[in-house]
Amino acid sequence: MTQVEIGQPVPDFEVPATGGGSFRLAAYRGRAVVLYFYPKASTPGCTQESQDFRDLNEEFEAAGAMIVGASRDGLKAQDNFQAKLGLPFPLLSDAQESLCTEFGVLKQKNMYGKQVRGIERSTFLIDGQGVLRREWRGVRVPGHAAEVLEAVRDL
Repeated sequence: MTQVEIGQPVPDFEVPATGGGSFRLAAYRGRAVVLYFYPKASTPGCTQESQDFRDLNEEFEAAGAMIVGASRDGLKAQDNFQAKLGLPFPLLSDAQESLCTEFGVLKQKNMYGKQVRGIERSTFLIDGQGVLRREWRGVRVPGHAAEVLEAVRDL
């Protein structure tokens, strides 16, 4: 499977989403999509990042973009995370790692002195025609959501 590249169309995908349905990228043509990958639901960094996107959600919507979060967590964990934080956008369950592989976000990480394979915190901005316009890899949470919002406004 080829990984996504800036300036190229993102292949359509469909994965399970919170609320009992699924998310299909092609269904949102005409709207920018901010897709952020986080390592694990209900952990401190992922909680803060999701809250930051939540707090700016109305501004993203006003700029013509929707936010979508994704991790390898199962749907039950994603549903609980969404409800606990009051997230107004869908969370995707990529337990099969197909989306993570397509976007190249799985990396070897060092956790407590042990090598583990996990998601590198990353965000992708897909325009209304389905073309990848920006990517942020190895994201540091403070200020990130605001930086992504500025990029959406610049589309």
